[in-house]
Amino acid sequence: MLAAVTACLVLSGCATGDDAVAQGGSFEFVAPGGKTDIFYDPPADRGRPGPIKGPDLMDPDRQLSLDDFAGKVVVINVWGQWCGPCRSEISELQQVYDDTREQGVAFLGIDVRDNDRQAAEDFIRDRNVTFPSIYDPPMRTMIAFGGKYPTSAIPSTIVLDREHRVAAVFLRELLAEDLLPVVQRLAAEPAGESAP
Repeated sequence: MLAAVTACLVLSGCATGDDAVAQGGSFEFVAPGGKTDIFYDPPADRGRPGPIKGPDLMDPDRQLSLDDFAGKVVVINVWGQWCGPCRSEISELQQVYDDTREQGVAFLGIDVRDNDRQAAEDFIRDRNVTFPSIYDPPMRTMIAFGGKYPTSAIPSTIVLDREHRVAAVFLRELLAEDLLPVVQRLAAEPAGESAP
């Protein structure tokens, strides 16, 4: 039931519009229009998210931060073990991670609304997920991410370029074939690329 409600929210306007923008180098999200995929090109049009950091889901004594992935393309996936589409897409994300990590690509999950840490840990172990996740039940990371980012859109995936600017946002369940070409294109961009 919760997954169905979440899916309806994603498809009914918690998505994104053409007016999601980067202003002054920071990422500002505006969400009318019902779109579920946004691409920020040229690179000069990309903004930076707010701070992304929090405790490692699998090791509460360790802190994870976007700064841990300097110079890498970073795919951030917002998920919860309670979310049906998250259960479907996690193996697809793992496949893209396996196919691209040697190209300087990192993945970082953000586990939200999961008050049962053990269930979230079991979700990761049972599916053999090898990339880390921040454990963030109250969604502090997503609130800090960028203005008006739709915290009701679970799953969502944000792809950052090597300078950690927002290059793409997907407010839906992804297949490997949806994500792989985007990640490969960004991995091929030279660091420091900007519009002429």
